[in-house]
Amino acid sequence: MSDILLAFLFTLFAGLATGVGSMLAFFAKTTNTKFLSFALGLSAGVMIYVSMVEIFFKAKDSLTGALGETEGYWLTVVSFFAGMLVIGLIDKLIPKYTNPHEIKKVEDMEKGNTSVKNPELMKMGIFTALALGIHNFPEGIATFVSTLQDPSIGFAIAVAVAIHNIPEGIAVSVPIYYATGDKKKAFRLSFLSGLAEPVGALVAFLFLMPFLSDVMFGVIFAMVAGIMVFISLDELLPAAKKYDEAHLSIYGVMTGMAVMAISLLLLA
Repeated sequence: MSDILLAFLFTLFAGLATGVGSMLAFFAKTTNTKFLSFALGLSAGVMIYVSMVEIFFKAKDSLTGALGETEGYWLTVVSFFAGMLVIGLIDKLIPKYTNPHEIKKVEDMEKGNTSVKNPELMKMGIFTALALGIHNFPEGIATFVSTLQDPSIGFAIAVAVAIHNIPEGIAVSVPIYYATGDKKKAFRLSFLSGLAEPVGALVAFLFLMPFLSDVMFGVIFAMVAGIMVFISLDELLPAAKKYDEAHLSIYGVMTGMAVMAISLLLLA
């Protein structure tokens, strides 16, 4: 039960980071592009390294142990790309203008006349919040399952997801505040969209845990690796490059990989 509670706490921590982004949008005067570029790169580095070096091979070990070397390895690879396909389809089904990974800055809060109600912007903000919730759902499952298998890996993923949820909180808050002039409403919707992370964890607990055999675990873990790599390559790195100054995003990637590698060595 302590491991399950820890897994829920990690997913809650990652999800609530959208609220941090929302607060930054309200209280900061400008976007710290250097910090965001480096932080998003670091998040991508952590996700890519832990997925390809640790999670993928844990999934392979579980599946080959249960099904044999050849069949287990094949299922690992298929599950890895299935995870990519799932998150890719989610991205594809969300309209570009409501995608929470479209870059917005704190400065955008100051543009326009916020006293004028704009139903189109309100609609865009609500859809962005829903889109973020849909994106966060599989991330919640990934964080939860990873923590149950290895709390140190779960913590690393939770931190990486939390970092990339910060600019997403800004992306939700800006159009809603723009449309209503109401900071509380913008914060509330941004905060609620982040709760999709622990909801994903709850679904994993209720519907996956009862069937968690070696094969089921291996398939889910391989899909988690695929989801994390896709998020890094399709969302985090492009976002980091848009904020980028002097290759800071790549320095962040290298730092994230190094931190994760050292952590895994120390915990081995």
